[in-house]
Amino acid sequence: MTSVLGQRELRDLPELPEDEEARALAHRERLLPYVAPHLARRKAGIKHPVHDFLFTYYAFRPAQLLRWTPGTTSLPEDKRMLVSTLRRLLRATASRPASFGCFGLHEWAMVYRADETRHPQPLRLGASATDAVVDTHRIQCSHFDAYRFFTPEAVGLNALRPGRDDRADFEQPGCLHGTMDLYKHAFRLFPLIASDLIADCFELAWDVRIMDMRAAPYDMSGVILDPTGEAWTPVRIETAEGKQEYVAAQRGFAERAAPLRQRLIEDCERLLGASAP
Repeated sequence: MTSVLGQRELRDLPELPEDEEARALAHRERLLPYVAPHLARRKAGIKHPVHDFLFTYYAFRPAQLLRWTPGTTSLPEDKRMLVSTLRRLLRATASRPASFGCFGLHEWAMVYRADETRHPQPLRLGASATDAVVDTHRIQCSHFDAYRFFTPEAVGLNALRPGRDDRADFEQPGCLHGTMDLYKHAFRLFPLIASDLIADCFELAWDVRIMDMRAAPYDMSGVILDPTGEAWTPVRIETAEGKQEYVAAQRGFAERAAPLRQRLIEDCERLLGASAP
């Protein structure tokens, strides 16, 4: 543990009662294969174009992720609005049919007719051909936190207009970014809910992130993926075969996400003290 955690991370790992120590150890051992390589790269000043997202965009520190908690039976008053808002969003998302026709084109819309891209890696098809993919497909992104990064030229091409304050009106269970956000919703409830659920959401978000970047327009040849050590390969969503591969993965992620979303809803209801709206 000392070799992979810095002093700040070590300070944040608490002493636990003896009967909880085994569960806490199992929790840390489960997540260390993801966290340890990130901490080693961070110490060496090395960035990872796929995995850093789970530790930077999602601002939950490695020590917090590794820390196990059984959850609580009470809800602090200053967290009531958060829990109520999350329950509304999760319920609304779960109530909608999943849509599987976006093909991950949100990442392509983020580089459409752009002078600079969000990642240093080159575009797999080059700028002109990348723009042509966007021009010849229907863009239908329902997730505001992806849509807000569209280039100005791509904004008007989106069939939907999700906003910062109306997520509950747009989120749907087929969206890869919405599925990754289950991790965000879970860690925002830390330490009110059991860390086992946070870990389940993290592992799902990890797999979704890999697929998200495999379907993105970037050429990441040579990038190695944690924790398996496999090499990055593209999902060529500009082809019929690539679209089929993307949709199959998207359906699988939606199936994995549904019970996690329901567990989060139940935790919110437990914390709020009622299952009624």
